[in-house]
Amino acid sequence: MMNHFIVLAVLLPLRTCYTTHSQQESTVFPVTYLNVSKELAFQRLLVEWDVGKSAHDAELAMSFEIQVRRTGETTTVWTEFHNVTLDKSGDPLHWMWDSDLPLECMSHSVRIRTKAEASKIWSEWSPWKTVLGLDTLNDSGPQIFPNEKIVEEGSDITLCCIGRKGHVIEEFSLYPAPHVFNHTNSQIGLLTLKNVAHQAVPHITVYCRESCTEEECYDHAVLFVGKPPNTPNDFSCETQDMRTVTCTWSQGGDTYLYGNHSPKYTLSEEFSQNPIPCTVTCSEQCSCSWDIGQQRIYNITMTVENPLGKKTAMDVFDVTHRIYPAAPFQLWEECRDTEITLYWKYQNKGFELFCQTEVVQPDGKVELHNSSDSHLHYASITLSGLQPYTEYTARVHCAAAQHFWRWSEWSEAQTIRTMEATPSGKLDIWREITQVQGGRNVTLFWKQAPGFRANGGSISYEVTWEKEEGGSKLERMSFSSACNSTRISIDNHSYRVSIMAKNDVNYSLPSVLIIPRGTEEELSGSELQEEQINGTDDGIFISWEPRHMYDSYIIDWCNFPTLQPCDLQWKRFRPNTSSALINSAAFVPGVRYNFHIYGSVGNRVSLLKKKTGYLRELPPLFDPKVEKVELTFNAVTLSWDSYPTNESQSGFVRGYHVYVSPIQEVCSLQGSKKHVLPDNSVLCKYTIENPEEKRYTVEHLLSNTKYKLAVKAYTGGGETPIVNFIYIDTPFNSNMLYLLVLLVIVPSLVAAICRWKLNWVKECCCPVIPSPNKSKVLSFKEFKNGSEKVLKISDCIPDMLAVDNKAETQELHPWSQLSSAPTEAKTDHNSSWIYPNENEERAFTHTPTHQTHTWFENFAYSSHFADESCPYQIPETLETGKPELSVVLYQPHYYFDIFNEDAASTPRETPGRKTSLRYISQTDVHCLGRRL
Repeated sequence: MMNHFIVLAVLLPLRTCYTTHSQQESTVFPVTYLNVSKELAFQRLLVEWDVGKSAHDAELAMSFEIQVRRTGETTTVWTEFHNVTLDKSGDPLHWMWDSDLPLECMSHSVRIRTKAEASKIWSEWSPWKTVLGLDTLNDSGPQIFPNEKIVEEGSDITLCCIGRKGHVIEEFSLYPAPHVFNHTNSQIGLLTLKNVAHQAVPHITVYCRESCTEEECYDHAVLFVGKPPNTPNDFSCETQDMRTVTCTWSQGGDTYLYGNHSPKYTLSEEFSQNPIPCTVTCSEQCSCSWDIGQQRIYNITMTVENPLGKKTAMDVFDVTHRIYPAAPFQLWEECRDTEITLYWKYQNKGFELFCQTEVVQPDGKVELHNSSDSHLHYASITLSGLQPYTEYTARVHCAAAQHFWRWSEWSEAQTIRTMEATPSGKLDIWREITQVQGGRNVTLFWKQAPGFRANGGSISYEVTWEKEEGGSKLERMSFSSACNSTRISIDNHSYRVSIMAKNDVNYSLPSVLIIPRGTEEELSGSELQEEQINGTDDGIFISWEPRHMYDSYIIDWCNFPTLQPCDLQWKRFRPNTSSALINSAAFVPGVRYNFHIYGSVGNRVSLLKKKTGYLRELPPLFDPKVEKVELTFNAVTLSWDSYPTNESQSGFVRGYHVYVSPIQEVCSLQGSKKHVLPDNSVLCKYTIENPEEKRYTVEHLLSNTKYKLAVKAYTGGGETPIVNFIYIDTPFNSNMLYLLVLLVIVPSLVAAICRWKLNWVKECCCPVIPSPNKSKVLSFKEFKNGSEKVLKISDCIPDMLAVDNKAETQELHPWSQLSSAPTEAKTDHNSSWIYPNENEERAFTHTPTHQTHTWFENFAYSSHFADESCPYQIPETLETGKPELSVVLYQPHYYFDIFNEDAASTPRETPGRKTSLRYISQTDVHCLGRRL
């Protein structure tokens, strides 16, 4: 882009002022010369002016007010105050203004006024001086400014499109950035972008179109959005051979500017004031190399620049202090069983090196070994204390020994194996003994103990055994490295077993185990009880009581107890150990593992403890199956005798829960606890804490009721959800039937019979007392005595008579007198009943002699068994001397002479009794007699 420099010069006539020094502060010095130009490369206005020689000679401090406006705008776009102290040189004054709008878009005008700083009076404004834009000259078609612009990311920019005279800008847009379109007039269009961001596309395209369709009606421009370069923070220089220096640095962040706009790197040396003759290459890092010649100290400045800015970095160094050696090469070795001597070559160009060897152990551990022994063309190091027949990986790097700068790159890694040697340590051996007919089968196991090393590539095992007492042939078997167990058959004698490992060099030390006599082995574990133990998340914890006589302890177990072979495992512990946490990747919850703890002394072992447990207990695998149900009307007995509680379970069976509930009701049986199911139904729960108790009776049930029951076993892991129930119907209670018969049927039957024989019962239990007034005999006139009805004894025939003397029947004397005093004396008598004949003469003859009176009683009128409150009083007796026939007459409340009508005491004379009957009996009423 070419820079245009346009100058307008205006000479103003000088106004001669003759003033004294005292008047200079109030004198006005107008602008005598004004020149305005523009620098299009930076969109900058350059203003030059002067105020005359007299002001310079006075060396006044002047203030200038500068205003800028654009064509077509009535207000100024910029106002600034500029203070300057003049000097006698008479040089013009200068001022610059950067426009946010391209100067090509519009004409810009400037004017200035002045005053002395001490004065308050401003001069007149100078005339506007205008720098024309292309809006006054454009006749070739629409033009966009700036037409190629590199914009810093995050900045603001304004673009314009100038149309031809007489044409209107119809469209002014860009892609793919957002914009604000300001249409100042029909000929000029403006676009303002705020906080410009980098887009995915490499540039932004701006389009402008006038209100026509010809080719000359279009224009476009391109904007590039980028960043200024970053300052390199890792710039450094070094040498590998003291002949060439190489400087390296990182490129920094992406500037988004490529091609001609990409960052440019230059290097210069400040001491010699010469540019560095090198070519910069960049990949992951940038580098530049050149020959150093005789110079040893350098001050290098690296400059990185793009159109948006530039940054620099410096490095001052002495070449002899910046030696970065080349990596060692061509490594070779010499090996023994525990040593390796490693050799390598390097490019030695007259400076001493210090080298470091890295050795990687088989377990991944890294060791570093330093060396400074160097020869003319190679160096070496001896590595000792290594393991026989073991692979090691080694590599080397070096640095300057005198002035350490940094290590060279690593050489290529070398893998080296040491030589074979005799196996070190012993095998760890164990056994499993099974009794068979006539002897025992012994399974021998072996594995490499932590302190054992095969020290060779080809290894085998040799097993020997013989009777401990001697006198037997030594048996021998060999096995390949793939084997770790074998089975031998022996009798019940004590045997000595030995197992050794062998490689191509020699045998290892033997591992010995004594198999005791069969009887000794049986006795050692026959009295031990198996103890239950609990597991944790980390394993199964086992403890025992240590004994001073043992030199070690062994614990064995099976990783897969339900399989054969069960993968027998064992582990040894020191003599001062009393507990262990046994863990294995094969341990799973819900499987019972059996552990045996042995004490070992002199290659002999003794069983000390038996323990069994789970890594974690789970609920039982299946529920107890109720095999027998015994029912009564108020109880049910359940039995599940075949339910196993052994190692087949997924936990130690701690007991059982029996659940009961009526089908239609909420259970509330005596002695139970409530158990709520997920569906909120309530069951009665009974707990049996003895796992061997497999029978339970649920009592307090209701007869003739449907119940649902479930039996669940529980372990330390809980129990499974209740899914299936058994259903029962309790029988009817027969005792209730008997009670129902006694309380309902029998009384109902009695009531029915009583109702059926109501009249008979009524006559027996409560006879009807006849009313004398209703007697028919009283209806005759002759029985009336005044207002009373009187029935004389002579008018009736008694129903029966009681006579004291059986031998004869005495006559009754109707004229006998009644005794007024009752007597309680009773005579022994044998009463007999006399039934008179209806045709017998009713007259009685008088017998003057003393006789025993006879009482005639009719129970329909008498109540001898009633209490004293009975309205019928106990009858009185009449006696007249020695035992003769006595006649006793009964009338309620009164006793009177039934034969004497004119008796002194009559009913008529008794107060409160206006009507009364005086008779003994009535026909159809049977009377019973009693002797008084």
